Amino acid sequence: MDSLRIHDIRIVDGDLVLRPMTEDDWPLVEAWNADPEILYFVEGDDVAPRPTDEVRAIYRHVSRTALMFIIEVGGRGAGECWLPDMNLPRLLERLPGQDVRRIDLMIGDRSQWNRGYGTRAIRLLTRLGFEQGADAIFGCDIADYNPRSQAAFENAGYSVYEVRVAPGPKGRRRSYDVIAWRA
Repeated sequence: MDSLRIHDIRIVDGDLVLRPMTEDDWPLVEAWNADPEILYFVEGDDVAPRPTDEVRAIYRHVSRTALMFIIEVGGRGAGECWLPDMNLPRLLERLPGQDVRRIDLMIGDRSQWNRGYGTRAIRLLTRLGFEQGADAIFGCDIADYNPRSQAAFENAGYSVYEVRVAPGPKGRRRSYDVIAWRA
C-alpha cells in the first residue's frame, strides 16, 4: 500500500502553523471528510461521505504532486490545505508554458470558521508557491454558496479570473476561479 508523500516544509505565522500532513493525521482528515456540513462547502451538492479507504487513496494520490499540510491553530488541527500543480486542462490550456498551481483548503474544525485562518493559510501557501517558481496560483471552482471561501481568497489578494454557470441539483450555480499572479 502506498503512503502519503511527506515533505519537510513547516510554515509559522504566529499561532497558525502549516505542517506536513502525515499518516498520523488520518483521524482528523477522515472526521472532516465525513462531516456533511463541511462536505457541502468543500465538495458541493449532495455529496455523501466516502469510505475511509477511498479518502486515504485520494489523499495519497494527490500527495504525489502536491505539498499537503495540516493547519494548526494553537497546536490543534483546524484544517488542511494543499499546494498541487494545476490539474485542470481548461486552465492549463490558457496558460501554456507557465508554472501554474492551485490551492485547495478546508477548515475542518467548524469552531475555527470565520476567524481568518483560511486567508492566512492562503497567503502562506501563495508565498511558498511563488518562492518555488510558480507564475500563477489559482483557487478553483469556488461555489457561490461558499462566500467564506471566495472572501478568504480575495482577502489574500486574489482576483476573479473566470465565473462559470452550471446546472446542478441546487439549480444554476456560479462557480469562481480566482488567481494571483507572481509580482
